[in-house]
Amino acid sequence: MDRRRAHDRPGAPAALATALALTALLAACATTAPATSPAAPAAASSADPARSADDDAARVDAPTVRVASLKGPTTMGLVGLMDDDAHGRAAQDYELTMHGTPDEVVPLVVQGAVDVALVPANLASVLHHRTLTDDGPQVQVAAVTTLGTFEVVEHGGTVDDLADLAGRTVYSSGKGASPEYVLDHLLRGAGLEPGVDVTVEYRSEHTEVAALVASRPGAIGVLPQPFATAAIAQSPALRTAVRLADVWEAVEGTPMVTGVVVVRTAFAHEHPDALSTFLADLQASTALTNADPATAAVLVADAGILGSVAVAEAAIPVSGITYLDGAEMRSALDAYLRVLAAADPASVGGSVPDELYVDP
Repeated sequence: MDRRRAHDRPGAPAALATALALTALLAACATTAPATSPAAPAAASSADPARSADDDAARVDAPTVRVASLKGPTTMGLVGLMDDDAHGRAAQDYELTMHGTPDEVVPLVVQGAVDVALVPANLASVLHHRTLTDDGPQVQVAAVTTLGTFEVVEHGGTVDDLADLAGRTVYSSGKGASPEYVLDHLLRGAGLEPGVDVTVEYRSEHTEVAALVASRPGAIGVLPQPFATAAIAQSPALRTAVRLADVWEAVEGTPMVTGVVVVRTAFAHEHPDALSTFLADLQASTALTNADPATAAVLVADAGILGSVAVAEAAIPVSGITYLDGAEMRSALDAYLRVLAAADPASVGGSVPDELYVDP
């Protein structure tokens, strides 16, 4: 199960209009939508067209794989499989549900109501610790699905790297959570001490940061995808100045992981073939999304992940949608969790786990 990376990231109007557009985008990314797959036919499929009668017979004895995901980039890479499942093309039976927040997914994993979940990377570590028993781990990581998508967005043209933020004020969201810890780590790597050499002012919502930066010439903000793409589309005076994922990779030597696949350890041991098939299907679906954003964008919009095909097509190439497993997954995720643990051990459940990864 040592598969290669499925994708490598490439390398104003009135503030009210920006705020309204981004509020609509936030609603699309954060509203709970428990079920399921886009119903419109796809122009392409991630499924294997050469399925034999023996394969179909094997499905009778195979379990239905219950998968929970979150609205946003993690499910944007899953839409090909969702469409295949909706139209009977998937290699095995799935129950695919999409949710608005991690808080909705956590009890499903803990209570065994799902077998697999696509969750934030640090939450995987927290879940691992929370469910650990004397018998060993109950929840482990099987793959990486998304890489860091935070970008420094400027209303102007004075910032080309993090060192240019010296003496400036930067607006961001995510105080006391992963976005703050990552930003502080990268600023220090650039020789800037947060609160001393650069001021970071936190807001509660990405939409608030976007509206603020759009309304103030010279303002600088940190926004994740797809919010950065939507903000720039609404306000041509905005530009991406620095991709934090690029800075991370230069500093750490590994991709910055933000989303992963977790699996119940019992399911992985009892149904290794079903897990392997799901991971292969996920990898193929991810490849389809990245190779054909125009087709995938229709599925993304139909699934309600983003509000328009145009925004989805623009966001896909910069949303860090990927597939990593094996040694590359382990080195990248370990590096990310170590940075978070150094900033706040509670953000990873107390420490970086020793048995975080499911055996291939």
